[in-house]
Amino acid sequence: MRNLDYVISSNEDGMKVYDVLRKHIKLSANLVKRNKRYPDGIMIDGVHVTTRDNVSTGQVLSFRLSDYERTGQIIPVPGPIDIVYEDDDMIILNKPAGVVVHPCPGHLIDTLGNFLLAYYDSKNDTTDFHPVHRLDIGTTGLLIIAKNPYVQDKLIDNFHTEDFQRYYFAICEGIFEEKSGTVNAPIAREFEDSLTRVIREDGKESITHYEVVSEYNNRSLVKLKLETGRTHQIRLHMAYIGHKLLGDSMYGGNCDEISRPALHSCEMKITHPMTNEIIDITCSLPDDMKKLIENA
Repeated sequence: MRNLDYVISSNEDGMKVYDVLRKHIKLSANLVKRNKRYPDGIMIDGVHVTTRDNVSTGQVLSFRLSDYERTGQIIPVPGPIDIVYEDDDMIILNKPAGVVVHPCPGHLIDTLGNFLLAYYDSKNDTTDFHPVHRLDIGTTGLLIIAKNPYVQDKLIDNFHTEDFQRYYFAICEGIFEEKSGTVNAPIAREFEDSLTRVIREDGKESITHYEVVSEYNNRSLVKLKLETGRTHQIRLHMAYIGHKLLGDSMYGGNCDEISRPALHSCEMKITHPMTNEIIDITCSLPDDMKKLIENA
């Protein structure tokens, strides 16, 4: 079981438990409401308290982070997962191409969510599925999933800050004239409820930084850092500057050598929300992208 223990300071003496949890520990109102129902949800020095109770200097306020039960409808189904990093608070997977992150119409029992819950079950762990972000079905590489809603909230809050940096490799058409740069082009849905996106003035701010790593005849391996996280952002931005991703049939990068957009989540630099440790994880190119380089 995972708890968050917090020592009450002299500045907090006499405060209500609720105020310490919300204003000082920065817990969400939903999390506090959830834990109020359980005898070990909120405790001071090992004794159950209510959110209306007062705290005193030196006391240890404990808040249970672990899930009490699974509240979603995801069915645990055994399946392959490639674990790159795991601790008590989060797990980082290497997502393969062709796999959806969480259930949706047409994919109810063959997603990473299904597979991960089955993995937890194999360890007698009742942790629920707490995704922090998602990758397109065709994108491979690093994907982080929290093990409790508190860590999930913290990681989402840190998204696209110095405390949560994501890098991608893409193989693009052509040779870049500018070997590094920034694409700042707003992205919007092409039509209401459409899957495709377009660069348009009324879109949301979208910023991608890129650097050419190497060149192979008429294709380039590019490393990209996202400053924002719009749907299809890298694919659209590279097409916008004239360097479509190989295999990206949606945005015009047709290629018989690969059946998906040549995009891979290759690195994450994260400040751990519980320990403040810097976690720097890398993940090498998958075989289908390696072959694009070898065959160039």
